Amino acid sequence: MLILKMAWRNIGRNRRRTVVTVGAMAFGLYAMVIWFGMLEGMLNDMEETVVEVELGDLQIHAPTYLDDPSLYTDIDDADAVVSRLEAAGFRASARLVGAGLAAAHDSAAGASLRGVDVEANARVSVIATRLAEGAWLDDGDPAGVVVGRRLARALDLAVGDELVVLSQTTDGGIANDLYAVRGILESVSDAIDRSAVFLTAAAFRELFVMPEGAHEIVVRKPDDLELAAALAAVQGLAPGLDTQSWRALVPTLATYLDSARQMMGVISAIIYIVVAILILNAMLMAVFERIREFGVLKALGIEPRQVLSLIFAESALQTGLALAIGLALSVPTLWYLAAFGIDTGALGGVSVLGSTFATVWRAAVSPFTFVNPSLTLILLVLLAVMYPALKAARISPVEAMRHQ
Repeated sequence: MLILKMAWRNIGRNRRRTVVTVGAMAFGLYAMVIWFGMLEGMLNDMEETVVEVELGDLQIHAPTYLDDPSLYTDIDDADAVVSRLEAAGFRASARLVGAGLAAAHDSAAGASLRGVDVEANARVSVIATRLAEGAWLDDGDPAGVVVGRRLARALDLAVGDELVVLSQTTDGGIANDLYAVRGILESVSDAIDRSAVFLTAAAFRELFVMPEGAHEIVVRKPDDLELAAALAAVQGLAPGLDTQSWRALVPTLATYLDSARQMMGVISAIIYIVVAILILNAMLMAVFERIREFGVLKALGIEPRQVLSLIFAESALQTGLALAIGLALSVPTLWYLAAFGIDTGALGGVSVLGSTFATVWRAAVSPFTFVNPSLTLILLVLLAVMYPALKAARISPVEAMRHQ
């Protein structure tokens, strides 16, 4: 208790030194917390775009569909498969996919036509929330469509404009119809932005004369189930069909995200080294400025282990103050960055391996966002104070009092 009282008195006696030391540690903690939150937010957003907006956790197709996508290669008993998946605790929705020509005003472009069950699709995808203008599909408005951002720009489309779609029906006839643009998506992915036209499932079936079947089934797993286990379970529920995880469907992007997280560890290590040097410099200053003081204490009979305890106690108190200050500053900052984010301006909509940066870059917040940097700071302080503390404890009183 006496050592603790002395330590508290010492850190309050030289306020300038204490402010510099605590400030260095608090700044290091603040920087690490914000860095982790923002980088994890960026990576989570890219993965969310793939999983929650477009692909789902898993997809089911007819055995040869992915090798040669065709309007005629479909899953005959899609409704039965969806029912089995729902009964097993998964969320699933069948989709229809076709190709055609979209035309408006004096322009035309190739289009990827996607028919969705509005209600079922809402359980597996949040794409309905990614609208830049207008509204999402409505079963009560089968003539309404939602188009990708770049396609709308290429065809000079606005909400309410008419869109002509031309293609070929499943029976070999001409598929053509006139639709009204209900909504325009914000940037989602390269494929959707450039060519997607979303229709209700009923409108798609009428356009292509396709009364039954589906081209893909999108599956979302329970939160507590690992992706590999979910894949094995769904393969058992859909025998004879091709079931793939999102990582297998877009392996390049999956590898990129894994590499980015590994790179985050490397960059974090560099930041830790910089912070460690900053803290080491502050701790060295705090100890070596007081060498003569420690010499006097040792001349009065204070043992080396007591000097060591005193320095560690001072460091512990300063670390506690730094943790309180750093976390107090980082919590409101992260709250703002998570709620409102940073408008990335020109970066918004930039595509990386088919996935798109969000227009607003938001932080991700979890207990690890605060715990890891806090534990790292404690470890760095412990390592940084070790050398000067041992130096002060081992120095002789005569040498210490002659120190300049």
